[in-house]
Amino acid sequence: QVQLVESGGGLVQSGGSLRLSCAASGSIARVNDRAWYRQAPGKQRELVAATGTGGITSYANSVKGRFTISREIANNTVYLQMNSLKPDDTAVYYCNAGVFYSGRYYPSDYWGQGTQVTVSS
Repeated sequence: QVQLVESGGGLVQSGGSLRLSCAASGSIARVNDRAWYRQAPGKQRELVAATGTGGITSYANSVKGRFTISREIANNTVYLQMNSLKPDDTAVYYCNAGVFYSGRYYPSDYWGQGTQVTVSS
């Protein structure tokens, strides 16, 4: 079992920044690869950013150049630095511990509870 806990969400004005954290516990060997997803009201959950072994990363086109995913191996935490936030970034952000393989991220059933990000115009 893997437990994922997100934090760092909140209300911010357009153009502002937030940093989300995803801390993992449990079967640590399963949490090398991680991703952030988001789900806005009435929309499907979408992949925002992913990171894999060796620090490889991938991003949705809508966040490239604004968001950065990073990891702190020592405490098994993954971060999502979000800059230049826009109202369209408003969503619940979820962390997932899956597999990043051959340039593609495959989600698992391990999800956090989500953290709300609201960007006002």
